[in-house]
Amino acid sequence: MTQSETDKEFMAIALDMARLALKRKEVPIGAVVVMGGRVVGRGYNLKESLSDPTAHAEIIAIKEASETGKCWRLTSSTLYVTLEPCLMCMGAIIQARIERLVFAAFDPKAGACGSLYDVSDDHRLNHSVRVATGICKDESSALLKGFFSALRARGRANKAL
Repeated sequence: MTQSETDKEFMAIALDMARLALKRKEVPIGAVVVMGGRVVGRGYNLKESLSDPTAHAEIIAIKEASETGKCWRLTSSTLYVTLEPCLMCMGAIIQARIERLVFAAFDPKAGACGSLYDVSDDHRLNHSVRVATGICKDESSALLKGFFSALRARGRANKAL
């Protein structure tokens, strides 16, 4: 299996996680941490459900991976996430020493891996992360656009009442 096929396989799992967020009326973002060819951490956005601003998909997946491996250093891991990580999540990725990041869609409003900032390869930091982008971009973007479109429609309907 090529790297691209492997990336698509694991991104499909991250997209499944994003769909779980959507079912909970959360922003549909999902993430998985992979080590040695197997998923060791999964997460999806739970900010609203937990009333927790740190409950991003990446943070949840990283915490689970650290618990699974009983180590905070995830040096030989890849994180797959459906949307470009924010500054907080990039900080966690760097702190966890994640080797590689694969994300589907860029986030022009909050992205910290090329859109607004790029801390993935900032040599002032103690770790850099190899990055691949665009895997399953269209599917991820469609989930996000559908969610926000429905949210705006509900807002308009509530204003009309």
